[in-house]
Amino acid sequence: MIRLENSACTGCGTCAKVCPHGVLRMVDKRAVLAAEERCIECGACQLNCHDEAIFVTKGTGCLFVIVKEDILGMGAARAAM
Repeated sequence: MIRLENSACTGCGTCAKVCPHGVLRMVDKRAVLAAEERCIECGACQLNCHDEAIFVTKGTGCLFVIVKEDILGMGAARAAM
């Protein structure tokens, strides 16, 4: 699960740059959750947020992506079908 504390965000944009699945994007110089359902709970955004505005509860998201893409061969192109 990912949570964004909007009041703490200073709009540096680092979270949007490091997110491997485009979960966060910048709107009006602030981070927003653009596609929360695509979060794999890797924690890259939280680790790189110097404002401590993002909190990720690591769960099974990373494992799900590994199984889906690497083991089952259902990469982004196939998953969209």
